[in-house]
Amino acid sequence: MNISDAVIYINDLTLNNIPHIFVFDYALTQAYVWKTDEIPHDVLVSFPSFSNTDCNKQISQPQLTFTPIPLDTYYSSFEIVQYHLQRGNSFLVNLTAETPIHTKSSLPDIFYASSAPFKLCIDNEFIVFSPEPFISISNNCIQTFPMKGTIDARIEDAHEKILNNNKEMAEHATIVDLLRNDMSMIAQNVRVRKYRYTETIQTTNSPLIQVSSCIEGTIIPELQKKYGSILYSMLPAGSICGAPKPKTLEIIKEAETHDRGFYTGVMGFSNGHKLESAVMIRFIQQKKSKLYYKSGGGITTQSNKNDEYNELIQKIYVPTH
Repeated sequence: MNISDAVIYINDLTLNNIPHIFVFDYALTQAYVWKTDEIPHDVLVSFPSFSNTDCNKQISQPQLTFTPIPLDTYYSSFEIVQYHLQRGNSFLVNLTAETPIHTKSSLPDIFYASSAPFKLCIDNEFIVFSPEPFISISNNCIQTFPMKGTIDARIEDAHEKILNNNKEMAEHATIVDLLRNDMSMIAQNVRVRKYRYTETIQTTNSPLIQVSSCIEGTIIPELQKKYGSILYSMLPAGSICGAPKPKTLEIIKEAETHDRGFYTGVMGFSNGHKLESAVMIRFIQQKKSKLYYKSGGGITTQSNKNDEYNELIQKIYVPTH
């Protein structure tokens, strides 16, 4: 369905305390919204508060092989981003690309084999296993959890290096400021509850350390129980575009060579009393019989194109238990 209809439908379901899941694409052009008892059989969901799957199903670990996108292709996109950054058109741009991958595993098999707080698989379309919460709502308290900063945990002193890297600190501060401003449109008493904490994620390649923050506020009275409207007002998620958001979205459209589709959109669950959602990163898309892994990272004036290219490749993985 289109986004306008999805927002109205979610507001109605929330008002009537009807459990449902929702999926918004990055460009806010299309969405899926299903009551939990009407989810199609080819859609698998595993969120912290809702799942329609067999959690005990045993699947062998998937093996991914891929050929990274050509350096020249990435460099061309990177230089477009740098052109705008150097002229002050943006302070931070999240640049992404898609990489063709090969695996003998089906999308449902990857779903069951992977481990992540938020997982969604629409067979023959895409699978996402996201470590990044977007917003959560409970008792009119809203929280968001921007994630910016990734490093291979095997690197010596990795924890200290990621927390003390000037480029990463600036990037994270920019996104926290953007999300705080976004939240101020729909909430009062907005504050940063926890700043730059780390989490370790196990992957099929290597353990990764990722850096997040927590921002919270109290939903303004006129938007309480209007979860669809709240979601729409905060999308696209700041962590996967950049700042300032309107101009940065234009830069992304100019620089990227693929259509994001549902990648970097938002998915979640609500029962009318609370809401949980995630940014749709760590994403595999199926196009006919071919698979593509979509990944990327934040670019600033301090970014090194080789480091950013390597980070894009580093994020091509399936998280494991």
